[in-house]
Amino acid sequence: MSEYVTEPLETDRVAPVVTDLSVIIPTLGRDILQEGVRRIFIGTHWPSEVIIVHQGDDPAVRERLQAFAELGLRVRYIPSTERGRAAAVNRGIRAARTPFVAITDDDCFVSHDWVARMSAELRADPERIVTGGVSSAGREPVMAVTTSVQRSLQVRPRLKFDILCGGNVAMARTILDRVGLFDDDAMIATAEDCEFAYRALRTGVPIEFIPDIMVEHWGWRTQRARAAQYRSYALSHGGFYGKYLRRRDLFIAARALHHGARTLVYLVVSCARRDRERIAAGRAYAFNLWRGVARGLRSVGRAPRLAVDDASLSSEDR
Repeated sequence: MSEYVTEPLETDRVAPVVTDLSVIIPTLGRDILQEGVRRIFIGTHWPSEVIIVHQGDDPAVRERLQAFAELGLRVRYIPSTERGRAAAVNRGIRAARTPFVAITDDDCFVSHDWVARMSAELRADPERIVTGGVSSAGREPVMAVTTSVQRSLQVRPRLKFDILCGGNVAMARTILDRVGLFDDDAMIATAEDCEFAYRALRTGVPIEFIPDIMVEHWGWRTQRARAAQYRSYALSHGGFYGKYLRRRDLFIAARALHHGARTLVYLVVSCARRDRERIAAGRAYAFNLWRGVARGLRSVGRAPRLAVDDASLSSEDR
């Protein structure tokens, strides 16, 4: 993993607590998680709680997080045997006790005012989903960035894409009551945010993009690991399209065709510019998007609902 600087914790630091917002971070237990939590710790405001859902159970991860808890930041560690980012996010959402939830990733570093801004935006209008900008940091390239400087409100699905970054998003739990949770189907493992955005818009929930609510996405994957990730993106996007094509969604049919055409243009332009990183991403989509569609056509699963029997939650989730 690329190097990053972790400053010592300020043992005398205290920040105002935003009592209506919980922050959810799904993780595989990477060391970088500690720096992500530290960025929340040094922010202008602390959330009511930081909920870490670890797809595993490592005492070392617990110990690193305990340091923040001892300094006043409320951190809850939830081990899980489930697999997939969506399942971890859903576990965190169900465990949250606040009216609002914000979601980031263990390789994303939130800006200093991220917690305060998310809470303020949701209090101002809880009937929309809020998402923000994503910049690239670290030595390795990051393709999943959102650098637009234009604030925008999306009220219906777009042919090209719906603007929602899964590592920089917040919403009211009442929205999740209406829309449902993230789809944890393995067919769309790395496109669960795309599917969620589409489903929310189809349900009538708008998404507002606020560019200066920022996170840094740390580039740590090697070239080989990035190639595998691009392949996963392509298969998952195709899986998302296939699931909705099975439901005879004509808009998704148009979007899938549009995406396939854009992929070819993207690959040609990347080759002309000799951009090796974009060529790798373009090839992954050219070879795997339609394979993903074929897989998705066989999927009958749907996203889980927020309502859940208390008996299904462990004591640590409550």
